Amino acid sequence: MQLDILTVCYLIGSVTFILGLKMLSNPATARKGNLIAAGGMGIAIFGTIFLYQTDNGKGLHNYVWIFSGLIIGSIIGTLAAKKVKMTSMPEMVSLFNGMGGACAALISAVEFDHVYREFRLDTNSFADSVPFVHYFTISAGAIIGGISFAGSIIAWGKLNGRIKDFSFNGQHILNLLVLGFVLSIAGFTYWSHASITNIWFLITLLSAFVYGVLFVLPIGGADMPVVISLLNSFTGIAAAFGGFLYNNKVMLTGGILVGAAGTLLTMLMCKAMNRSLMNVLIGSFGTKNAKATVGKQQGGNYKEITINDTATCMAYANKVMIVPGYGLAVAQAQHVCHELEKILDEKGVQVSYAIHPVAGRMPGHMNVLLAEADVSYDKLLEMEQANDEFKTTDVVLILGANDVVNPAAKSDAASPIYGMPILEVELAKSVIVNKRSMKPGYAGIENDLFFQPKTSMLFGDAKKVLQQLVSEIKNL
Repeated sequence: MQLDILTVCYLIGSVTFILGLKMLSNPATARKGNLIAAGGMGIAIFGTIFLYQTDNGKGLHNYVWIFSGLIIGSIIGTLAAKKVKMTSMPEMVSLFNGMGGACAALISAVEFDHVYREFRLDTNSFADSVPFVHYFTISAGAIIGGISFAGSIIAWGKLNGRIKDFSFNGQHILNLLVLGFVLSIAGFTYWSHASITNIWFLITLLSAFVYGVLFVLPIGGADMPVVISLLNSFTGIAAAFGGFLYNNKVMLTGGILVGAAGTLLTMLMCKAMNRSLMNVLIGSFGTKNAKATVGKQQGGNYKEITINDTATCMAYANKVMIVPGYGLAVAQAQHVCHELEKILDEKGVQVSYAIHPVAGRMPGHMNVLLAEADVSYDKLLEMEQANDEFKTTDVVLILGANDVVNPAAKSDAASPIYGMPILEVELAKSVIVNKRSMKPGYAGIENDLFFQPKTSMLFGDAKKVLQQLVSEIKNL
């Protein structure tokens, strides 16, 4: 009966994962979907703790350790999630994803230790007693989880500025050699003498960590949304191998869903940048190529606009489009931006937001940012829809976005971002760009848009500028 109840718990967990993921595809139902999936996970966890039994009828007994870990982890996770700033959200996602990869690697390590202790005294070779499929599942989970952990930690460090982009000639060849070494040692471990198999497995795991570091280290900041989603898929795949190990249906389902969703998201991110995944991993866009263009102006002069003139343009426009970027997140200005939107709405101005898929530092960064300020989901336009609307837009207000509105992606074949789909803001009647300075964006590329006749520069911190705009428009 207990086994039957546990199976039902796992079934409920699996169904809620699928429903939750489906609901996450729509901003209006995303929060509810997250809660449903979390509820299913809770049922699966507590069902395992209290109902799981081994073949000899024994259940879990070390409740002090289990609940200590649950309580400590829950407190740390809750505090971290509540205190994190929106600018640091990508780092938190990378860090938490890394913890998932580490967990999957540790599961594989624990299972390896279990079979090693059971068989090493009875055989000369590990392969004599351990089925290859079982060992393959263990090693795959350890390698992929190790790569995800190390890579996510490097991504976390690069996003918060603690680790700089680092590359050298031949680094990709070195990476391939290290990956080959990891796979070779993993294979050698299976056929090694049972007395030293654990040493070779440890070398395999450590080599996977090294590869994870080398894998992410040369990738430029502009490619971070792709890297984050790719590492997320790695963690899901590693978790799925853990589900195979213990024949745990809910862990298997969750891992497959995360792995598949991460892979699809990676493909969508690459499509949004008009690049292949191989080009992202080998091209290192945002480092070598981008640095070569830093400081190289495309020619022409830019013009500035005052707060008063900006307020007048927006207040008497029929249609205004706001393009949020990382600068908006840095200034924590999403709430003031929503206030500006509401004031313009009251004056009869049609206001909407143009969202580029890779704006910010992680997939969906701008959507999360604006959702925090309770911006209506109906006002968030995806890139294709926004591009159709720009032709009839009177004023476009760009808040900290840079590379995703750079016309060089369409006109300059020598540009590193050439071919990348962008928000075609230059089609609007007037473009106002809010930036702190004329420094290039995260990809390190000068923006042609700033020197076009339609474009006016509004310098300053996004939050202060928006607050001044709100005050000026109220007085008109």
